[in-house]
Amino acid sequence: ARLADAGQRIAILRAANFSLGVAVLTRLLREAAATLPDWDVEIVEAHHGRKPDAPSGTALALGQAAAAARNTTLEAAAVYSREGRPGERVEGSIGFAVVRGGDIVGEHTAMLIGQGERLELVHRASDRSIFARGALHAAHWLVGRAPGQWQLDDVITALR
Repeated sequence: ARLADAGQRIAILRAANFSLGVAVLTRLLREAAATLPDWDVEIVEAHHGRKPDAPSGTALALGQAAAAARNTTLEAAAVYSREGRPGERVEGSIGFAVVRGGDIVGEHTAMLIGQGERLELVHRASDRSIFARGALHAAHWLVGRAPGQWQLDDVITALR
């Protein structure tokens, strides 16, 4: 509520992940999920062994993008674990798989799976400085913008 209030006076940009590559991945996933509405969507993410949240905020943001592209919500479509859930995959669900280990900075794979073919969209971060570079790029882009709530998608649109 405080951020929404501040957005009435200044330009604000919030993101689950400030990597410009992840922003492009999100856009591509949104487009693919809308274009291939009958294909299954699965999101696999991997991070270092000390990461406490699972799935990651970035994985959830990817799931939200896919869900929105299919006119549903992540709350309605997400399957976070299949253990103990016998039976076929629920049509329209968005599955999540989590890997934790070693020093993985962050890897996200969005799979769209059809009959006889699979599309994989992948982003791998090998250096945490990409998040700072993306945040600085976004901050520079925000200078002089009108008050409101902006997205990293707005920033990558301007890169063209």
